Formats: sequence, structure tokens, C-alpha cells
Amino acid sequence: MSRYRSGRDHSGGSESCEAGQAAPCRRVVIKAGSALLTGEGGRLDVDLMETLVGQIARLRLEGVDVLLVTSGAVAAGRHVLGVVQKDGGSLPDRQVLAAVGQSRLMQVYEQLFGKHDVVIAQALLSRRDLSDRLGYLNVRNTLTALLEHRVVPVINENDVVAVDELAGEAFGDNDTLSAMCANLIDADLLVLLGETEGLYTSDPYLDPGARLVRVVRLPEDDVAEMAGPPRDGKGRGGMAAKLEAAKLATASGVTVFLACGREPDVLLRLSRGDKAGTLFPASGSKMESRKRWMLSGLSTRGEIVVDDGAAVALRERHRSLLPAGVTEVVGAFERGDIISILDSRRVRAACGIANYGSGDVDKIKGLRSDRIGELVEREYGEEVVHRNNMVVL
Repeated sequence: MSRYRSGRDHSGGSESCEAGQAAPCRRVVIKAGSALLTGEGGRLDVDLMETLVGQIARLRLEGVDVLLVTSGAVAAGRHVLGVVQKDGGSLPDRQVLAAVGQSRLMQVYEQLFGKHDVVIAQALLSRRDLSDRLGYLNVRNTLTALLEHRVVPVINENDVVAVDELAGEAFGDNDTLSAMCANLIDADLLVLLGETEGLYTSDPYLDPGARLVRVVRLPEDDVAEMAGPPRDGKGRGGMAAKLEAAKLATASGVTVFLACGREPDVLLRLSRGDKAGTLFPASGSKMESRKRWMLSGLSTRGEIVVDDGAAVALRERHRSLLPAGVTEVVGAFERGDIISILDSRRVRAACGIANYGSGDVDKIKGLRSDRIGELVEREYGEEVVHRNNMVVL
């Protein structure tokens, strides 16, 4: 059985380990980005893909369930159609390339995994598939059943039907999708593979003094300024998207590594507890499926801003959110919708199920709970969000 362990690094460069025994690694989600999978000319790097597939096959022999989130459909389509375009292109262009390239991408994976007698299954997902509770559970059950049959699910965003311009329609990047998959299948480990070794204090291609950050503890460590846009235009996510994905995954109890996919046996080393790249230790314990779904943010309908006192009560005392702590209501939502709760700096402090709609919350914000009955047509309790229906970040 493969294992992983957490580490601690206060300097950003040393490799000292935390004391403690390694925990068993049962389930791993691996995300391979566009920049990694494409070589010169924007074509698929089949040799690199073969190396990654070989490592996944070996992980399976060690009893580890593996789910692969892959980019590359657009690059494969560009190869088939002979398109030389370097940037992301327009949305219709990208959807055409994805439609042509998706079958080509899966054909390559089918051949590579077939050499190891590994069965794979394709799953194309969009935000809409996971935005309601029933859809979330259906996808979760399917992926879990595939893993139980020793099948490797190969996941990609459904670029052909996902429309970025429509709010809530697309994930926008496979980093977010991989974090959602780790959330879905209750994974132990998420590995985000790219071209760089991990998170650096600044762009290592521009700054010779840039240092690799070995350990990042979210949300305590503020590393947002280290993130920048994609360097080559091949990927849609960039470092900022990877940090957001790590925040989502670690909050639901998943350990995350950001590493270079070209390092020898990087997947095997990480699953066995060796260090490579940047570690994001799980910041929360495993939580039940309903709370993981709330945490995903895929069904969030609106936001509530709270004052500093309420934020402390939520984060440190695990209290319910009362109307007295609410300072602002953003967006429209109904009773029973999932909402984000932001602190005074507009940082997400929690998410949960609203007891009242946005109109009622706007009426009672800043007031004591005993005044709710005076201002709303129907009273559903003294809390805007009850602690039992809340996930604190």
C-alpha cells in the first residue's frame, strides 16, 4: 500500500519533515495539464503520456485507486486539423478543436493503458452535472463503481458543450475539476502535474532568485501574490487556479502536491511519501458527502458578508450565523440555497444552506434575532445559517 506524509517548512526551502506516521494512500487523483501534455508545435507529447501511464499502472498494482483528470483534447484537435494557433483561440474555435481531439486523446490513452492491461473509462463533465445534489450523487456513484471494478476513469471537462460566457456553466480549468473529483470520490491525495516543479516565491523563468516553496498551509499562508497568469497560453488555469483548487481540496481533507510531471517516477514517489514540488497538507478532516458538496461552491446562489466578530464566531467557535453579524447581501437566493459567507475582506469564511431568502436577510441584517418576526412574513428560526448546515473554511 502506498503512503504519503505531510511536511513542514518555515523557510520556504528546507525539507524538514513533521513527526508522525505516514497514512495509507488508498485513492489518488492525478491532474495532467495542457502545458505538460503538449510538446513543440502544440501536439500531444505521447512519450511523456506513456511515462505517466506506466506510473499509474504501477500504482494500481500496489492497490491504489487512480482517477486521471487530463487536458489535451484541444491540443489533439489542433494536431488532427493541422491548426498552428498558439493562443487559446475563441470559444467556438476551442470547442471545435475539443470535439475533434477528444476521441484522438482517448485513443492514445486506450493504447497506452492497454499495454498494461488496464481498462479505462471516459467521463466528460461540466459544472451543470454537479450543480444539483442528485447530479453530484450520480456522478459520485458512477466514479466510485468504476474504481471498484479496477477501472481508471479518465476525466475531462466537456468543452464541447460548456460555455464560459454563461455563469455556472463551465469549470474554466481542469485544476478546479480535479479538486472536485478528489472531493467526489473521497480521495486521499491530489497531484497537480505541470511544467514547473511547484510554487515559487516569484516566476522562476524571470527571477533567478526565485525559491521553491516546499509547504503551503491553506488558508493560513497567504501565497496569492505568488500566482500569475499562464506563461505560454496553453492552459486556462495558471498558478492562481491551482491555488484555488488546492484550497478546495485541502479543506475537504485531501492532501495536495503541485509537482513537475517530467520528474522521474514523480507519481510513485509522492504516493510513497517522498517529497517533490510543493505540499499542501489537508487543512480539514474528512467530511460527509453533503458538506463536501456544499464546499464545492458549484451550487452557490449568492453571498453574505459578515463583520469581523461574526467571522471569528464562525471560524473559531463554530457558531451559527445570526442576522446581527450580517453587513451585506450579494446576489439573489432562496431559502434552502447554498450561499457563501464572506468576511469583511471578502474572503470566503464558510458556506452553508440559507434559512432565509436574500430579500429577508437584507431586511434583518445587523439586527438581533428577536426582531426577525417583526420584519419577515414567516420565521424559520433565529439563525441565517445554522451551524449544522455549514462548512467553515
